[in-house]
Amino acid sequence: MFASVDEVTTRLAETGYLASPAVATTVFLAARLGKPLLVEGPAGVGKTELAKAVAEISDARLIRLQCYEGVDESRALYEWNHAKQLLRITAGRDETWDQTRTDIFSEEFLLSRPLLTAIRGDDAKVLLIDEMDKADVEVEGLLLEVLSDFQVTVPELGTIAATQHPFVVLTSNASRELSEALRRRCLFLHIGFPEEELERRIVALKVPELDSVLAESLVRVVGALRAMDLRKVPSVAETVDWARTLLALGADRLDEEVVRASLGVVLKHQEDVNTATAKLDLDAV
Repeated sequence: MFASVDEVTTRLAETGYLASPAVATTVFLAARLGKPLLVEGPAGVGKTELAKAVAEISDARLIRLQCYEGVDESRALYEWNHAKQLLRITAGRDETWDQTRTDIFSEEFLLSRPLLTAIRGDDAKVLLIDEMDKADVEVEGLLLEVLSDFQVTVPELGTIAATQHPFVVLTSNASRELSEALRRRCLFLHIGFPEEELERRIVALKVPELDSVLAESLVRVVGALRAMDLRKVPSVAETVDWARTLLALGADRLDEEVVRASLGVVLKHQEDVNTATAKLDLDAV
């Protein structure tokens, strides 16, 4: 898939994703070893975007399983098209039950969900299992067969094995601890907030029209906000949003008036806005 770590870095950058050496190295190893990649870190640091970028540079189809409380096998693996099965049963009243049963439990009536879709077919795929920590613990058990052997067992049809393994990315905001069995099957990558220099490069890439001096001030202020005891510190995505906001406002510097007027772009709770307003010293950043 990739010849070197440097190639991963270069090709990700071409999609607009600036990867740190740790990110590029782990992506390279996951591709080379054929291992799923578990990416943890706070919201908004680029976990999901990494999967999208890998799909783009691999010319692969992105298949996404968005996890949430209550997601189950029928939403993750497959389910049967019950309405269509009922029509088939009604239409075949003159047939024996054995004939009808063989028919209704065939490929024609199978609805593939993300995990099964990622296994079937010969095309290149990136399987994104997003926000794994939001799913119930039982869902992790569904993944073990998929991540161990890249196969799914459908009792009525048998075992469906992948002819080409997808590149798998699982993301987690670490709101709950994932099982050791799941972790053992993956390479682990933690993406935190970037260093100041990398974040400046990200802002310059995403909002190139913004003055470089103003962008530098913006990144320093965001860093100061992250150092505060806030309920939700600004993510990289919110740094980029703030840069776009300053551009829209026509701001030429980050003074107290501009900051107060636009803090809601990066802080999402009133107590955080109050804390920042009281503690932020623009002269010190």
